[in-house]
Amino acid sequence: MRFMMLLKANEDTEAGVLPSTEVLAGMGDLMADMAKAGVLLAGDGLKPSSQGKRVKFTDGKITSVTDGPFTESKELIAGFCTIEVDTWAEVLQWSERFAQVAREGESEIRPLYEVCDFPSEILPPEEAAREQALRDELQRKSTAR
Repeated sequence: MRFMMLLKANEDTEAGVLPSTEVLAGMGDLMADMAKAGVLLAGDGLKPSSQGKRVKFTDGKITSVTDGPFTESKELIAGFCTIEVDTWAEVLQWSERFAQVAREGESEIRPLYEVCDFPSEILPPEEAAREQALRDELQRKSTAR
């Protein structure tokens, strides 16, 4: 199962305060351990919302583009990690390691949809096969680096 681990933003991350050398080193070690364990698919920190844009769309067209910062900081994300493990217990073990490095904060963990989650009346078999082939190709490219 694939999971996205989201680190919630706080006043410091929204102010552009960079992590300490100790936290960066710990995060680097954690990402290296996740990569060695074969569970890491992607992960990165996000710049403050003041450097972002919010795009709204209706009927397939962009209806507004709003420059950050965004005021709902409790709903913003400061970083993410995507991993693939077999159980919730495993993702919580990695989350525990993350908490030891980050020391303070809040994280949200959510499973990602898999091709098999969609019934054939929504995602016909030929489309499901195409989607799975694309996911497999992206996985091959990321592990070849």
